Formats: sequence, structure tokens, C-alpha cells
Amino acid sequence: MATLWAVSDLHVSVAGNEAVLDRLQPQSADDWLLVAGDVAERQTDILSTLALLARRYRQVVWSPGNHELFSVGKDEATGRKKYDALVRGCRELGVLTPEDPYANFHGVRVVPLFTLYDYSLRPTATSLDQAMESAKRKGVMLSDEMFIAPYVDIRGWCWERLSYSVNRVGRLSEPCVLMNHWPLEPALLEVLGAPEMSLWCGTKHTRGWAERYHAQAVVYGHLHTPGVRTIAGVPHYEVSLGYPKQWRDTLEARSWPAPVLEVGHGA
Repeated sequence: MATLWAVSDLHVSVAGNEAVLDRLQPQSADDWLLVAGDVAERQTDILSTLALLARRYRQVVWSPGNHELFSVGKDEATGRKKYDALVRGCRELGVLTPEDPYANFHGVRVVPLFTLYDYSLRPTATSLDQAMESAKRKGVMLSDEMFIAPYVDIRGWCWERLSYSVNRVGRLSEPCVLMNHWPLEPALLEVLGAPEMSLWCGTKHTRGWAERYHAQAVVYGHLHTPGVRTIAGVPHYEVSLGYPKQWRDTLEARSWPAPVLEVGHGA
């Protein structure tokens, strides 16, 4: 069998997480690995981890998460320049990114997306300022506001990425697997303990993409609540590792990495 495996939120800079990389081993020489963001924060850690995985799997495909966009060092690029630098680094490693042609995994196109978030997933009739103020009062504020927002217009970048992605994916005629760090369906955010967190969890404008683009499956991370949920007949795989306190007692019982597609040789 050739298997399309998927993981996200490796957070290899966190003590204890790097050792889990030993679990990421192909079962066949034809296995691929999808990495749906949040590998690490520093460019060197991100690329060295992807290089390790690229030596093991026939093909690695990467989409960035919010942690890859963090500005965490005076010598590193920030915002869009950091993303561009990571894309260049991935290409040197042979790792596919959202800027590359969509590869064919036994008749299914693998589509890495990078859509970001635009704070649109907030209560109806609530302004962004009101939603942010509510989040602050309740102590719910992602580090993105310190490490990404000062360096780039996140909403503007999100809207550019949405247009770019629709233009590319809309041309596909084959079935596909969509991969994005942030969930595509707002309904998937029901698992959040604090509703205010949804501000940083995607955009309402990706609702229905799985059906529109004939996806056989969707891969995402970010929420640190791994599992599979089917929406409109399409399985959505949340494939995050998360932090040690989240996986230490459950990893052995999980299907992780997640086998998203399996095909027989010659298929």
C-alpha cells in the first residue's frame, strides 16, 4: 500500500515534542506525508525538521501555520518575507508548498492551502473591536497579536490568499485532498472551550470549499483536538500533535499520524 499520511502542530521547539518525530516513519517507500503547519517558530528549526521528514518520505507537502509566521529573532525575516524565505527553503529540500503545482497522489491532487484568518469568525452583529475587547476581558488572546500582527496586515493578507487559492483550486478537474492549517468549516470550531478563540481560527469565506472543489478529504490542525468529523459527506481530519500535556497520555491510542488515503500498488 501507498499511504498519504498527515500531521500538524509538531511544535518541535517545545521540550518533549522533538522525540515524537521518531514515530513519523513510512510503512512503504511510496508513502507521502502532509504537514499542516506549526512545525516551529524559527526558520532553522522549521526547515531542519522538514529536511528530516523529506529524507524519510517519498514526498512531503507543507502548509504554514501561525507559528511559522512568528517573528522571533532579530536575524529573521518577518511577515510576508519570512513566508517567502520558507517557501524558498522548502523548494531546496524538495518539499511542496502552497506556491507549487499540485502534485498527483495516485489520481488525487494534493492541495496545500495557506488562507490565514481574518477575524470574521465572531458573533453576528459584533464588530471586530468589540470582539477583541471581549477576548481581552476574558484573557483569551493568541500570541499572534504580538508576533505576527505588528509586522503584516493579517486581514489583507488573508483576503489575498483566499483570492489566490480560489483562482488555483477552481481550475482543478480531478478529485483532491485539501490541506490547510486552519479549519475550513466554521462548524469545526464548536470544540473550542472559549468561543473567543475563533477569531484566530480561520475565515468564514472557506465554508463549503470541500464540496465545491470535490475534495475526498480535508486535513487541518491548529485546534489541538485531533479526530475526524464528516461534513456534507467529506471527512475533515484534525491531525495535530499539540503540546506534551495534550498528547502524553493519549498518543498511543490515537491514529497518528493519520492515514488520509491508502491505495494499492499499481492503482
